[in-house]
Amino acid sequence: MFDPSYATHFPNISPVAFNIFGFDIYWYSFAYIIGISVGYLLLKHLNKRSNAYSEQSLDDLLFYSVLGIILGSRLGYMFFYDFAGMVSNPMKIFMIRGGGMSFHGGVIGVIIAIYCVCRKHNLKFLKATDLIVCVAPIGLFLGRIANFINMEMYGKVTDVAWGVVFPNAGPYQRHPTQLYEAFAEGALLFVIMLFLFPRLYNKSGVLSGFFLVYYGIVRFIIEFFKDVTDGHVLFLTTGQALCLPMILLGIGIIRSSHN
Repeated sequence: MFDPSYATHFPNISPVAFNIFGFDIYWYSFAYIIGISVGYLLLKHLNKRSNAYSEQSLDDLLFYSVLGIILGSRLGYMFFYDFAGMVSNPMKIFMIRGGGMSFHGGVIGVIIAIYCVCRKHNLKFLKATDLIVCVAPIGLFLGRIANFINMEMYGKVTDVAWGVVFPNAGPYQRHPTQLYEAFAEGALLFVIMLFLFPRLYNKSGVLSGFFLVYYGIVRFIIEFFKDVTDGHVLFLTTGQALCLPMILLGIGIIRSSHN
């Protein structure tokens, strides 16, 4: 039985990280800024170890990947989770401050972006994606922390000791699924990818395939603990349904990989 007197209440954190010249910088935007900056530094470091790309091609790879993530995440959210709203009011696509970004849409966007850069610089596509997936967990970690601060994407009601009472979700404590994802899809995956990079980078596509399979399985499991209100596909949440082709694609890439 849930006893509210022992509940862990959500810390009183402002959604605004800081203010610059009268312009509010929200935690989610701050997460993108830090994630991109740290990701770029790590990307340069990994590139030195692999000696795969020139500075210009690496800069293009990062720039267009970020562009693909942002555009793909927003369009993916509107298409997968709010298609009716997008049709009734197409301007909602640009209302990013109201929230709504989809990881799966971001994956599609970054795949298209990397493909375009590889065509431009005559690079091997899977080699490029192998590099990007090693830094992607940084953004995943920071993004989920921002979700926690924004009190969104919380889990179902629970009586576990680490449950959290979110002020905008009623008086009961819930699974802090944002933190589950921050750890499993962010911090832990980051450590694993850095461990695998020197061992598997010479096998084109294996790192990319592993990333897709790992993320897909972990996200599929965590979805069971989420308080999902944005629709289902048969007996699965939308997030779980989107993870299935992701897992299959990853398996296919690994099976077809070569030195």
